[in-house]
Amino acid sequence: MSDERARGVRARTPRGQLSLSVVEAGIGVVLILAVAMGFALGVSPPDGRAAQLDLYAEDAATVLAGEPPRHGGATRLSEVVRSPDAFDRERSALRRRVARILPDNLMFRVRTPHGAVGFRKPAGVAIGTASVTTAHGDVTIRVWYA
Repeated sequence: MSDERARGVRARTPRGQLSLSVVEAGIGVVLILAVAMGFALGVSPPDGRAAQLDLYAEDAATVLAGEPPRHGGATRLSEVVRSPDAFDRERSALRRRVARILPDNLMFRVRTPHGAVGFRKPAGVAIGTASVTTAHGDVTIRVWYA
């Protein structure tokens, strides 16, 4: 045997092999620990404020799109966006109507092709948006918490 070592030949030593059931058990333990840590640490909740604001904006848009016009046109929104004169005439009534539709803790801005009514949106707040297409242009409603 000393001749084999002198020539650089190593003696074969038996190697141990890990049992497949031990590997499966190890993976199972890691998986169970990962799930347990997920429950223990929890997950941050989704920001429901933006989704709720979108719903408020859509509700306001739906109500306005379904209301009859005050002076002429198919709907109240189509009357408002028909012309710059019609927008100027209906501006304050539109502002009052949107304020009545939305809850008191919301602020809003309604933008039409001829102008906007409502409040200026402050920077860095979550907003909800809805748009309605009329024959004379799009009307966009944005809402945010006051």
